[in-house]
Amino acid sequence: MTSSPVSRVVYNGKRNSSPRSPSNSSEIFTPAHEENVRFIYEAWQCVERDLRNQMSGSERGLVEEYVEKVPNPSLKTFKPFDLSDLKRRNTQDAKKS
Repeated sequence: MTSSPVSRVVYNGKRNSSPRSPSNSSEIFTPAHEENVRFIYEAWQCVERDLRNQMSGSERGLVEEYVEKVPNPSLKTFKPFDLSDLKRRNTQDAKKS
């Protein structure tokens, strides 16, 4: 397995959009959790908008790809996983207990 550079999207913009209302759920979230989700949602919407504008040529330099020059050796064996699937499995395990 060869190691490849890790890339990340870096956003250099401001928060200014409103979040969507969450769907009905049996889960109860704390106000702090809701604020964190709202912040991430708003920031990501800005990133997507700025990336679209940048790709269409109307804006430049707001979104750039960050590539680590030297990848972290402790992440060498990291394998991505689906968080939704992990949550579903943990919920099912908890119900069995």
